[in-house]
Amino acid sequence: MQRRMLVLSAPLALLVGCGFALRQAPNFAFRSIYLQMPEGSSLGPQLIRALQLNPELRVLTAAAQRAGADVILDLRSEQREKVVAGLNAAGQVREFVLRLRLRYRLITPAGRELIPETELLLQREIGFAETAALAKEEEEVLLYRDMRSDMVQQLMRRLAAVTSLSAGAMPPER
Repeated sequence: MQRRMLVLSAPLALLVGCGFALRQAPNFAFRSIYLQMPEGSSLGPQLIRALQLNPELRVLTAAAQRAGADVILDLRSEQREKVVAGLNAAGQVREFVLRLRLRYRLITPAGRELIPETELLLQREIGFAETAALAKEEEEVLLYRDMRSDMVQQLMRRLAAVTSLSAGAMPPER
């Protein structure tokens, strides 16, 4: 019986020994954040949900609350692009590149920049076949949704990298 328990617990001991840990909610240097986003932002609602998962963080979206926030996340622009990446011998489209761009900055209500204006760019390639146009359209929707999720996670990590609310609070890039 003891031998069996030892064999079953060995993989768990290896995981603990290698430093494995489940992903935790990020710790932020601020306690409240105001989100300023473009009209009709598809990324905004997903970002709000991700930020609200941290119980220690107040997420403010009403304009009247802006002055009461510790920081302001200004989502300056959000852009979806679809670019032809490849053609066949007959000149028909065979491949597209889907891009999602986000320009943002993080400032204090007094106007100090904590994260200067930055652009995040994600892209995915998608093949195209006229015979499966409807399926490819659905695949495109799924890829954009996946890119939005990835972008929200990247943005969360960048917000967590801010160590203080003084200007230039980002750690140096490696």
